[in-house]
Parts: sequence; structure tokens; C-alpha cells
Amino acid sequence: MTVAGSLVAANAVTAQPLYPNRSIRIVSPLAAGSVSDISLRVIGERLSQHLRVPVVIENQPGTGGVAAARTVMNSQPDGYTVGLGGNNWAISISLFKNFPFDPRKDLTPIVGLVEFAYVFVTNQSSKYNALNEVIAAGRAKAPLTFGTSSAGTTNHLAALLFKSVTELNLVVVPYRGPAELTIALLRNDVDVVINAYGGLRQGIERKEIRALATTTAARIPQLPEVPTAREAGVADFEVSSWNGLYAPVGTPPNVVATLSKAITEVLAEKDIQQRHHELGLEVSPTPADQLAKRMRSESDRWGKVINESGIEKQ
Repeated sequence: MTVAGSLVAANAVTAQPLYPNRSIRIVSPLAAGSVSDISLRVIGERLSQHLRVPVVIENQPGTGGVAAARTVMNSQPDGYTVGLGGNNWAISISLFKNFPFDPRKDLTPIVGLVEFAYVFVTNQSSKYNALNEVIAAGRAKAPLTFGTSSAGTTNHLAALLFKSVTELNLVVVPYRGPAELTIALLRNDVDVVINAYGGLRQGIERKEIRALATTTAARIPQLPEVPTAREAGVADFEVSSWNGLYAPVGTPPNVVATLSKAITEVLAEKDIQQRHHELGLEVSPTPADQLAKRMRSESDRWGKVINESGIEKQ
């Protein structure tokens, strides 16, 4: 190559715009107002400050997170459209008969964000004061109703798993978002709701909602007096959830690295950690390679749980 040719090539490389130089869209498969949505908006606002570009959150809720995933997969792999995903995708691969994509192959992991537990709750006026009382009632009377988020979400699977391991005659009723779930509970349209603590916190603090048990292996720090489902006598039951960010396949490694670094820095900030703790979430910045491993292992785990528990595929 001539000297002139070398200069032209060098100038072309130099002229390439730095990432990011315009707004970034994060597509969420969850309803606005959900705990994960609030978390994403908190992170997005601070990420915008770090990267000095607008970060826009776009909600595309739907069964199994398919709509949001398709938007990301069909976008240019340039880092300007990314999506929120995680345990809901790992579950949906096995829960749905014809799930249209495989997050292990069809998306590029960027970074893990948070982990969180779910809580069994009733209306404060309910006669149920503990989870074992719900179980006893379920064995003695007509079907109980359990409210959850839409099919394919982790709390929906938690209700199906609970139904399977307890062999109770109960009806799982999915709702579109946390507001509808809470309204249904306060109206006594359902007997029990399973939802993330952050979506229930105000109702619990106002003593409108009674917490019965948590879904995790250990009690959560926000509700130290509330037993786990296992402590309440439900063996082989443990459910937690996690979220991360994903990009289209083919996104340049340097773009993934830039986003991962910036978000990891955001999640290290004390006020961000405190805000998440208040929401019942624990920040968990997970590198891309570890996030990929988690998606694979969680998909395998939930596939085994669904098959061995006899949960009917949707």
C-alpha cells in the first residue's frame, strides 16, 4: 500500500464515530410500573449520565417476552437497541410448546443486572395468616385462585410449580401487570398473589397486604420475619429471578464491552444499590461470559423442573 493509501485508510478509521454518539433504546418485555421496569429506569437514567447520551426505556410486554426479544433481534447490531431479559426466557424455552427463539443462541449477552425473590401474599382481611393455612384450605375446599403476571414470567412459573409440588386444586390467573395484580388482591378477586417484593412493598407497609412466605431458599432481608415456602413445609420449592441486558447477534465486542463497563460502574454506586435494596432487588453485575453460562444452566434447570413436575406446557 502506498503512503497516500495508508493515510486514506488511517483517516477512514479515525473518522468512524465513537460509540455511543446518539440515544440508546432498551426494550423491556415487562409492563411499565413493574419492579424490574422501575429498576431499569433507575439504571437507564444513571447510564445516560455516564455515557452522555439519552437512554430510552420502551415497554413491549407480552407472553414469554417474545415481542421485546424480536425487536432486539431484528435491530441493527450496533448497540443502539438492546433488551432486558433473563429468567423469563430461560423458563419460556421449556414452558411453551413452540417458543420462537432461543436466547442461548439468538441474542448476545451484555451484562447481568439484578436478582430478586417473590412473595406469597393475601389481602390483609383474608383469613389466611400463613402459607400452611392456604395449603390446608386448598385440600379442603373448592379451588383457590393464585394471581400472577403473564404466562412465561417467573412468578407465573412459581405458581405452576407450587401447584404441582403441593398437588393442590388451584387456578392460576395471569394478569398483565403489577397494578392489576394488586387491585385483584385488594378486591378479593384472587385468594393469593405471587409477586416481587418491590411490587408489594407499599401494600405491605400500609398493612393492606399480608406476606405469607417467600419463594427463595433463604429469608429476604426486607422481610426477615416472613418464612420461606420451604420453612412453611413445601419441600423442593425454590424460585428466584434475575435480569440482564442483551444485544443482537453480531454486535461488535467493543460496543458490548463499553455498555458492560458503564453499567457495572452504575451498579457499583451506593445510592443505586440502596434504591434497589428498597425495591427488594440485589444488584448483580455479571460479566457477559458468566451471563451466557447462567442462561444455559438456568434453561437446563427449568427444563428439568417443568418436565419432572409434570407442569403442562402452554
